[in-house]
Amino acid sequence: MTKFRYGEVKKLQQEYKRIDITKDQIVPVAEKMRKNGVYLVMIHAFLNKEGKMDISWDYAVDPIVESYHVVGETTVPSIGEIYDEAARWPERELNELFGVTFEGLDVSKRLFLPEDLLETQGKGQIMVTPLSELVEKNQKKEGSV
Repeated sequence: MTKFRYGEVKKLQQEYKRIDITKDQIVPVAEKMRKNGVYLVMIHAFLNKEGKMDISWDYAVDPIVESYHVVGETTVPSIGEIYDEAARWPERELNELFGVTFEGLDVSKRLFLPEDLLETQGKGQIMVTPLSELVEKNQKKEGSV
């Protein structure tokens, strides 16, 4: 691990290594990393170019970040029992925003979206609309276009 003195600024370049795994390997990888004292950096998800869900678990394996990806799954096991809140928080976030189901994760309360969102707008897939589209849509509603 690189150590710096107070006030010292250095440019660090982090190497990134992508490793594709199956959903059955998520928990064993997390258990191995935790046993070896490796930090969980973050859990991410996005829809790839083919429209498939791509979920990644990033670990700080000094001096690189190893990113373990599962593609095409929307239900995966939770690693919250292994990494505590470092895993539970991003898992809950991905559950709310993308509708990813983490088996064993308590999602009885919302993390930050309104409690009635499920009833009014469906689960997950919070899509961002470009501002220009919103303006046009609002102008049509008001009859100014």
